[in-house]
Amino acid sequence: MKLEQCVKWLLDLMYYGGCVVCAGIPVAFKYMGKWYTVFQTHFIAMCILFFIAGAFAVMIIGELRKMFQTVLEQNCFIQQNVISLKKMGYYSIVTSIATTIRLFYTVTPSTVVIIIIFFIAGLFSFVLSKVFQQAVKYKQENDLTI
Repeated sequence: MKLEQCVKWLLDLMYYGGCVVCAGIPVAFKYMGKWYTVFQTHFIAMCILFFIAGAFAVMIIGELRKMFQTVLEQNCFIQQNVISLKKMGYYSIVTSIATTIRLFYTVTPSTVVIIIIFFIAGLFSFVLSKVFQQAVKYKQENDLTI
């Protein structure tokens, strides 16, 4: 199996799996509440915050799937990918903010790491969108000269 097919399969699995996990958050948190009291005492808030973070993470994967399709079609320097990268930047920042709010309920090292990772991913996506915008411009100019 080619690497491209493996990546496409993995992105599809993460997208649909993420949808299922987001839908199952209330059930999972009811179960986890037996061992972690924060999920009992702040059930609604935790469900909302985890759902927001999870939904935006799934939306990031959705944009990656769209972009990867353009890679498979060998036409990745297009305006739609610039838009996807900007969306991914916004989605990452929202995920980082939702995760930051979780710190008011419980502080864990992994929560801090997630905040930093999604914040940096957001900034990276914004910078990469500018790079792609420049590449799209060069590609369009090159297509006009041929």
